[in-house]
Amino acid sequence: MQTAVFVASAETLIPGIGEISLVQEDGALPTIWVEGSAPGESGVSILSMQFEGGVHFRASPRQHLIWFQLSDVHIECRKAARKARQHAPPGSLAICPAGTDCAADAKESADAILVSVDPSHLSLAAADDSTLDVCLHERWLVFDQALLDLARTMVLESARGFPEGALFWNEIASDFIAGLLARHSSAPDREVRGRLGKAVLKRISDYVLDHIDETIDVGVLADIAGRSPFHFSRVFVRSVGITPHRYVVHIRLKRAVELVREGRSSLAEIAACTGFADQSHLSRWVRRIHGVPLTELAT
Repeated sequence: MQTAVFVASAETLIPGIGEISLVQEDGALPTIWVEGSAPGESGVSILSMQFEGGVHFRASPRQHLIWFQLSDVHIECRKAARKARQHAPPGSLAICPAGTDCAADAKESADAILVSVDPSHLSLAAADDSTLDVCLHERWLVFDQALLDLARTMVLESARGFPEGALFWNEIASDFIAGLLARHSSAPDREVRGRLGKAVLKRISDYVLDHIDETIDVGVLADIAGRSPFHFSRVFVRSVGITPHRYVVHIRLKRAVELVREGRSSLAEIAACTGFADQSHLSRWVRRIHGVPLTELAT
């Protein structure tokens, strides 16, 4: 077998994934059946792959990686300094959190799905449930049928050109992140020094909701947290995964989507009462985050 090298094109397949090598037995890339994600900012991307003659995987990822083994193989897994050779039956999964060196080798042909999750999206989803500093657990070879079904749905949608639309794909991606949070992560027993606490985040989110149709200054949010604006912004990003400004937009957009789906107000009225400059401003954010026109949310 040729020596495995870090494959530059992997970054092209999934932007931001980090250093990763995907090599089959002859030293070439595996066959990539499906890659990428639907329009929008779901924070989730997929690769559906087929390795011929062997699997050789190395990664020092900047994103969380979830590997689904679709064929029956015996595989040697390594994470940090730990190593184990195991039987990987179809449907089993492994989780390599961002920042963890991981590797896997097998001497058999194999089919697999690799799902990458942006850590900031996992943190934001946790913050929406008032959970901070969530830790995604390493998994060696376990089963989660619900996650596997969601991964397969994303592969099928992507392969067919998203026939159900980008909004459907992004909602499936959100369900995938929710499954990771519910079954493969945990929050620390106590608040982490240098991070926001749950009570502070609750006060901030309540303030944003109470003043959602007004201009919201980051300095006011910093005062609520009892920090200087500069220090507050740094701590906020570490705790929630996005800047305070983007968090305010996140809350505005979440409320706007709810109102659009209720169908009781015009789009212009919804934009005004959720703090967007106008309907066009709201529409741009909907297309950027959800990958669809504003009017499609109401259908």
